[in-house]
Amino acid sequence: MAQLDTLDIVVLAVLLAGTVAYFTKGTYWGIPKDPYAGAYASANGTKAAKTRNIVQKMDESGKNCVILYGSQTGTAEDYASRLAKEGSSRFGLKTMVADLEDFEYDSLDTFPDDKIAFFVLATYGEGEPTDNAVDFYEFITGEDVTFGQGGGVDDKPLSPMKYVAFGLGNNTYEHYNSMVRRVNAALEKLGAKRIGEAGEGDDGAGTMEEDFLAWKEPMWSALATSMGLEEREAVYEPVFGVTEKEGMSAEADEVYLGEPNKNHLEGASKGPYNAHNPYIAPIAESKEIFTVKDRNCLHMEIDVSGSNLSYQTGDHIAIWPTNAGKEVDRFLNVLGLSPKRHMVISVKGLDPTAKIPFPTPTTYDAAVRYHMEICGPVSRQFVSTLAPFAPDESSKGEMSRLGSDKDYFQEKISSRYLNIAQTLEMAGGSEKWTTVPFSLLIEGVHKIQPRYYSISSSSLVQKNKISITAAVESITIPGEPHIVKGVTTNYLLALKQKQHGTTDPDPHGLTYDITGPRNKYDGIHVPVHVRHSNFKLPSDPSKPIIMIGPGTGVAPFRGFVQERAAQAKSGQQVGKTILFYGCRKKTEDFLYQKEWEEYKELLGDSFELVTAFSREGPKKVYVQHKLKEHSKQINDLLLERANFYVCGDAANMAREVNIVLGQIVSEQRGLPETKGEEIVKAMRSSNQYQEDVWS
Repeated sequence: MAQLDTLDIVVLAVLLAGTVAYFTKGTYWGIPKDPYAGAYASANGTKAAKTRNIVQKMDESGKNCVILYGSQTGTAEDYASRLAKEGSSRFGLKTMVADLEDFEYDSLDTFPDDKIAFFVLATYGEGEPTDNAVDFYEFITGEDVTFGQGGGVDDKPLSPMKYVAFGLGNNTYEHYNSMVRRVNAALEKLGAKRIGEAGEGDDGAGTMEEDFLAWKEPMWSALATSMGLEEREAVYEPVFGVTEKEGMSAEADEVYLGEPNKNHLEGASKGPYNAHNPYIAPIAESKEIFTVKDRNCLHMEIDVSGSNLSYQTGDHIAIWPTNAGKEVDRFLNVLGLSPKRHMVISVKGLDPTAKIPFPTPTTYDAAVRYHMEICGPVSRQFVSTLAPFAPDESSKGEMSRLGSDKDYFQEKISSRYLNIAQTLEMAGGSEKWTTVPFSLLIEGVHKIQPRYYSISSSSLVQKNKISITAAVESITIPGEPHIVKGVTTNYLLALKQKQHGTTDPDPHGLTYDITGPRNKYDGIHVPVHVRHSNFKLPSDPSKPIIMIGPGTGVAPFRGFVQERAAQAKSGQQVGKTILFYGCRKKTEDFLYQKEWEEYKELLGDSFELVTAFSREGPKKVYVQHKLKEHSKQINDLLLERANFYVCGDAANMAREVNIVLGQIVSEQRGLPETKGEEIVKAMRSSNQYQEDVWS
């Protein structure tokens, strides 16, 4: 056998290395990264969780208390953060806040009895889990749930586990706080021991914050007794470290000026587009659809061509808002930050489990403008936290009183809809709150959330353009000089004005950074993503449908009727399609009046529009009154298994419609009223009765 010379050996070694490299690509190297997994990790200097085992994560990070949250709008996440801070500062607990979707839960049977788990759970829609809580909910409530050590329900596998529970709900929905109730029942069934009462906050009654505050004090007392905790004087301990980068320019390529993640920063935005990664969509069309000057309602067409975003008729579109310049200025001014609004800052978690709410480095201005909910409701607990940083004793006393006296707080803050900057202005007079740590503001002011709107177009008719119908929010408070303006709808109004030629739009005195960070929204663009909904037309177009949608509640029904008109035009058989629509006056706010006439031509007798104009007669007439007038027709359609849909105000209209429908069923069928209510409840359970409502 011939001997190998040195060159042969080198060549063979190179070939062998190349072969190994080829077959290990994607396993040990060249692994494609999800650009949005741990979206801010690389920007913030924090590391994404290495494990999805929650017990292991707690052990690795030295924690004895985890606060898990299921949140749709950010409120549950905020409560979780507040509980974590309070548990740490008052009782010395080693706390961590965790998003339910970041972990798996088959390891809960190893949860030790010297640790505590909190569950802060919002109920979404018709008794559904929030998007980030779906997997956890399906696992923990599953009939055949099995844990890592093999135990099932009968084995009480969670018997060592102690937990605390608080739910966020709305009593205008039938399934009020069903998430916390069902999860609590499941945990107890599996042997876990709850500490204190399972709290319930009610957004429908407007008492969510006070419900939370009233619940947590006895809960802390019960937990302290159970775990042998000693309360200490609470002092502020920052979760984040904020460092000013005096030598760095705000125009530096690595500085985030409002971009939501690294790909957007680098100008290479790409999908998938979702709640962590918006698509910067062009607004193809915008117009005013009210005919009065003192109120606005917008129709917009959002172009999603080429984004791979898809929707189905009945889904929701999320608009990512920008705070108004006036409110950004107010916030920065009262805190004494105006002179250094463009100062670059770096934010880092002082704890390995801290979740930074926006990418850094950034600037004070960008953080406040694009990432912080500075116009949201003020928390009484947060006011108490700010009191020690007041500019003088008078301001400190005022803030302490506001934080401790709920009636005084209601009178001075809540009833006047003051935001946090207005509260500081009121309490401090002309003084600036220069000693408030910016880390405390990051912790105490919610992360700004996308706003969801029912899509008002049919995906069958226009798959690449999404229609939205939005009334511009404006609340006048009697005796107050300020008017409360909707954050997102006024932003959309400014975009509409810009598209129609206004050089510097300022709806209601509000200005917006319309062109976005580094002019990336120039040309009338808006950040969006799509959220899928269960509010859907029947798959069989011949099935009858009944729709109740006053005001902008008509939005999804425009899409429904648009779709049925297209189906009829293509020769399909379309079932009875009846829409109950209400507004103030036919001449002022009758949305899509001409369109309904066009759909009528295509659908013929299959389509019927019933209108209620509340301000045109001696008595106010609403959709529920018109529904009652058509009792026989409604009952006949229900007997034909018609789907029944309601969209709009949950607190009044939707509740009244529910009651009236029960009365119609009982009266038309000769049944007791209680039986009519039971039938309506069964319709809900079977998805024959569907709601897309808000409070």
